[in-house]
Amino acid sequence: MTGRVAKGLRGAAWALPAAIVLVALNFRGPIVAPAPVIGDIRVDLGLTATIAGLLTTIPVLCFALATPFASWVIAKADPERAVSLSLVIVLVGTVVRSLPSAAALLVGTAVIGIGITIGNVVVPVVIRRDTSPERVGLVTGVYTSALNVGSMTTSLGTAPLAALWGWPVAIAAWAVFVLVAGVAWTTAVGARAAWRRPAPTAAAEPLPVTGPIDQVLDTGAVRTARAAPAEPVRPARRWITWGLTLAFGGQAFSYYALTAWIPTLLHDEIGFSKASSGASSSVFQILAVVGALGVPLLATRWRPRAIIALVGILWLAMPLGLLFAPQLWLLWSVLGGAAQGGGITVIFIVIVRIVSSDADARRMSAFVQGGGYLIGSAGPLVAGALHGATGDWTVPLLVVLASVLTLGVAGTIAARRVA
Repeated sequence: MTGRVAKGLRGAAWALPAAIVLVALNFRGPIVAPAPVIGDIRVDLGLTATIAGLLTTIPVLCFALATPFASWVIAKADPERAVSLSLVIVLVGTVVRSLPSAAALLVGTAVIGIGITIGNVVVPVVIRRDTSPERVGLVTGVYTSALNVGSMTTSLGTAPLAALWGWPVAIAAWAVFVLVAGVAWTTAVGARAAWRRPAPTAAAEPLPVTGPIDQVLDTGAVRTARAAPAEPVRPARRWITWGLTLAFGGQAFSYYALTAWIPTLLHDEIGFSKASSGASSSVFQILAVVGALGVPLLATRWRPRAIIALVGILWLAMPLGLLFAPQLWLLWSVLGGAAQGGGITVIFIVIVRIVSSDADARRMSAFVQGGGYLIGSAGPLVAGALHGATGDWTVPLLVVLASVLTLGVAGTIAARRVA
């Protein structure tokens, strides 16, 4: 960051976390916006069930397939401008998707996915770089909480808006969140940092180094003591990267499989109406806030591997409970919802703790999220295909159970040496 930006953030310590929260509201909500009005969309545009299903699958595939592009964009632009760019792309995609055309719907959805992918990768980098070490876990938890709040808000608000003004206006209305986030981000980091490449500044006179270089702190944008840069270790060459990727994949697979099919499962197993089962599934989403905020508190006393083990145990309650006692769905949704919010948070915390530079954070974040979301994108498809082939929910829930175990085992092993 530039010295001016750093000074501004120190003067208003709340500005950056608040801007990150508003930005995060736009990184999950647009994905679920069409779901409450998908029936109206299908009728108006003549979509098949398969095409309609792509509205959820495309963004998650973008999270995986567009991650190398996102990493390249972030490397070429400053993180501040990368966040701004992600918001602009999401805004454009939201407007395009609201046009009453099947082609515009799919193209806009893909554009939104690309924009969110850039944000997914760069925000953890910003948190790691611009937040004090003792607050990194808390800000990470607030960020992941905001992801779920955005999803819940959009899910609950889209149908009422559509009843008043129609589905195109309902899914376009959430562009207001993007505009608000853009203003907040620009205010927090400064207009130049948010939208223009900073002017080059003269390097400061180096000061003598009296300790390990990784203990020498930045002052503004200029590192006042430097050492010869070490050759960066590629993420693929680190065992912990693969472990975290498997853990993230297990988390994402379980989350997206259950998010896509909980309403149908509750309708089939308990007899809920479609409207009631859809509202009931929101419990699973909103309880993520508890896990996302609770994990940073645990992280001040527990090691990450212990937190991952706890998250895995709580997560197991969801598929096991729905298998053996679906009538207690509310209890399982509370436990599983808190676990899924905590799972993504603790993985981000581990990434922040093990990286040594902004570039390392960018590469690690891109690798773990890219591979993890590639696994996660298969969740809805696999669960749906297994349900269609077997006619019940036993096998799909067993597959979700296996993915949760992957999260717990791979994550615990990967984080065993992380303090």
